[in-house]
Formats: sequence, structure tokens, C-alpha cells
Amino acid sequence: MTEHALILDCDGVLADTEKDGHLVAFNQVFEESGYPFRWSEDEYAVLLKVGGGKERMRAYLSQHPEHVLAGADHLDTLLADVHRRKSFDYQQIISSGRIPGRPGVKRLVEEALDGGWRVAIASTSAVSSVEAVAVAVFGQATRERLSGIYGGDIVAAKKPAPDIYLHALRELDLQPNQAVVVEDSESGAKAAAAAGIPHIVTVSHFTAEDPFPDAVTVVDDLGELDHPARVRAGEDVRDERGVIGLASLERIARANA
Repeated sequence: MTEHALILDCDGVLADTEKDGHLVAFNQVFEESGYPFRWSEDEYAVLLKVGGGKERMRAYLSQHPEHVLAGADHLDTLLADVHRRKSFDYQQIISSGRIPGRPGVKRLVEEALDGGWRVAIASTSAVSSVEAVAVAVFGQATRERLSGIYGGDIVAAKKPAPDIYLHALRELDLQPNQAVVVEDSESGAKAAAAAGIPHIVTVSHFTAEDPFPDAVTVVDDLGELDHPARVRAGEDVRDERGVIGLASLERIARANA
């Protein structure tokens, strides 16, 4: 039997963490540091096109030269420190249980695992932050069944570069057509497409208007048994229950064999 893997992004896929998690944590640290700016939702939506938290801060500062920060002559060190403190605050938010898992994600992961698929997470977020979300959404027992969590600065280029997905394939010892990715953003979908992996998109708070020309299907969410998934674009790969399930993954895998 050919092995297959379900590979999920974290933020926006496991939970809608960007608005109520990352953005809140960034602004908390900016306030604690005495910085003269806070990011609005609209500003953050644009910054999300940049993969990685440190990279987003660098992009923002390059666009706003009026903000001269103490220590900016050692910008790499400064950004690393701010991001470390932001990650701590973010993990506290996640651990508080205030951000629920997205509809269908725990169900799909457990169906895939029970059906013999391997499951991994590939994200641009720090591994410690992804671990916190995985445990909060799946519980420790299901987290321990995952084949890997790949993220942070483990690769040179972040999404939309395909590096993190290519790294996951190498670690799992699989070819692109043996995997299915679940993403929520334009940059993540581009990364999956560039890696040659078929992908499902489940749009999140900031990504509903993003273009996804290469996605197999685009849905509002993965669906629950009492809340079917709604197809926004692409193929209808929902199973007989109206959700994205193991049969959906198997159908995509067969089409790409």
C-alpha cells in the first residue's frame, strides 16, 4: 500500500489564530516596548502576505522609516528579541483556550490517522507556537500521533517559497503526489503549488478574498457532521456527509497518482 500524508498549515488552518492570537500578541509587545505604533486589522491583513513574524516586522519598518527604534542599528537582534517575547505572549493566549479549533480540522486529522495516513504540520511560525496550537486543538494524545511539526527558521525561505513543504516531504520520505496540503492563504497555497503538492484551501478571517487558482477545492471550512462544508471554488470533493473527510483525501490522491 502506497503511503500518503496530510500536511497542514497552522495559523488559519488549525485555528483562526491570526486576528485573535498573533495580532494581539504583536500589539501587546509593541505596547510593552514603548513603540509608537500598533497594527490595525487592515494593516495586518497586508503584512500577512509576508511569511514569518520577524519578516513582517522588518517589512513594516521599511515601509515606515518615521519609526526609528532604539537598537535599530542591530536590527536582526532587535527583531529576534521582539519576536521571542511576542511568541511567549502568543503561547499564553493559545494556552488560555480562548481560540477554538476551526470546524472539521480535528475530525479530518483523526480520520486521516485512523485511515493509515501520516499527518504533519508545516508552518512559518515558530515550532513552539505551532506545538501550542496543535495541543490546544487536537489534545495531547492526537498530537503524539503526528509524524512531525516543521516550522520557524528551519528553512532559508518562507512561504510563498516551497521550502517548508519540500522539507516536510524529505522528512516524510514522500513524493509530492503522495501528499495533500491544507492551506488558508495565498502565500501558503503558492508554496504548496510550487512544491507540486495538491492542496485544499479553507479560507480564514484574513484570506477570504485571496486568489487560489491552483487549489483542488476552496471551502469556507472543512465541515462538521452538523455543519457541512461550503464549496467556494474548484472541485466538490466533499464526501457523502458533506464534509472534507478521508474519502476526499483519497480521491485527491488517486487523481494525482
